[in-house]
Amino acid sequence: MLRDAGTMLMAGIGVPVLAAISAQLGSRIGAPLAAGVVAVMVALVVAAVAAALIGQLRPVLAVASQPLWLWSGGAFMAFYLLSITWIAPRFGVGNAVFCVLLGQMIAASLIDHFGLFGARVAPMSSLRLTGILTMALGLFLIQRS
Repeated sequence: MLRDAGTMLMAGIGVPVLAAISAQLGSRIGAPLAAGVVAVMVALVVAAVAAALIGQLRPVLAVASQPLWLWSGGAFMAFYLLSITWIAPRFGVGNAVFCVLLGQMIAASLIDHFGLFGARVAPMSSLRLTGILTMALGLFLIQRS
């Protein structure tokens, strides 16, 4: 459990780093969407190498028999990457990532509450709702500064 939390903490640290690097690449080449394409290509290579190293490259072929809606995760990843690469240079990496975090908390809470996409059901509590509202207030205060 602690190792999983540490891994996810590192993934969280990677989100603003990804935003800053992709935004900088997009600015330098004058094409934010092209920078997003480069990031997706690198991600594909890294994921394929990791899957090959742990023996999970062959199961990728089983994806073809799965419902198309399960493929939409790639579209969400591309939307995130392209939007953060496009918007972060103008809006600021911090502002963009704070909005992403708030959106993640809202979506995660709804997914957990309703058990969407096969997730474990974790009903919305007043404490969780207070946390989301506190994050929204924090985002508002950050934007005002």
